[in-house]
Amino acid sequence: MTVSDPPSPGLAALLSSASVEICSRGHQIAELREHFAAGTDVTITFLPGAHYRHNVETATALRRAGFNPVPHIAAREMASRDALDDFLARARGEADVSRILLIAGDVAASKGPFKSTRDVCSSGLLEAHGIRSVSMAGHPEGHPYLELPETLNGLKAWRDWGGRTGTRVDIVTQFCFESAPILSLIGKLKAHGIDLPVIVGLAGPATPATLTRFALRCGIGNSMRALRGQIGRYGRLLTDTGPDDVVRGLAAAPHPATETIAGFHLFPFGGLRKARNWLHGYPQEALSQKCEAASAHVQNP
Repeated sequence: MTVSDPPSPGLAALLSSASVEICSRGHQIAELREHFAAGTDVTITFLPGAHYRHNVETATALRRAGFNPVPHIAAREMASRDALDDFLARARGEADVSRILLIAGDVAASKGPFKSTRDVCSSGLLEAHGIRSVSMAGHPEGHPYLELPETLNGLKAWRDWGGRTGTRVDIVTQFCFESAPILSLIGKLKAHGIDLPVIVGLAGPATPATLTRFALRCGIGNSMRALRGQIGRYGRLLTDTGPDDVVRGLAAAPHPATETIAGFHLFPFGGLRKARNWLHGYPQEALSQKCEAASAHVQNP
């Protein structure tokens, strides 16, 4: 039996402080309090057609519960500059939000003047409202509507904006089912001089059927073969599949390839309890497996 190395101490520490995501309706906050420590960064999704005030209400409830709310802002969902201004003002004033996750939005046509995240950047509203940290979405397997050169140029623009305004800018990646696309994205960023921190998105433990449904919805591509391979290897049609292989692949990569990894973000498709159990159990389980394998080798050289 082959036992993979546990994550490095650095990656293990990042796992223990991973952020997590909930929906904008706010009904998961009670469950969140049961399973995640106060002070955890919690992102709040912005679904197509949703009103931003729902995000503000959820952010306020999260802050009162002791968490750090990180609302998504979907640029194309903002009907006007005034709407974005009001969103940011309420988020800052009512929920003490200082970090946001900025996305273009999953709609083809914008509802207002913001067609892209760069339009939000150029509005001046983020710095005007004291937003100190902006996370951008990264797509290790590519984006269906953006070519790589356009994506890289956009990230360069955000890097430069962060330098001018003194705002932290980082990249939160979409989840995938193997480490190779993540490492490839990091390599491309380095090759183009884009020194932004990368927060790796992980698909939390869930059945393969659930993971497949979310993967198709989110446009996950080639790494789906890794999920199918796990099903074939273990016959796990109903058993939860966690992001173990992804973390092991990152841990095994050369240090220069992973030095820009600044954290992890968990998409809890199987629920918050399972996500919490995996986050706190995986490093210890991997280390225990390695110790058992070493002991067996000593006894049976």
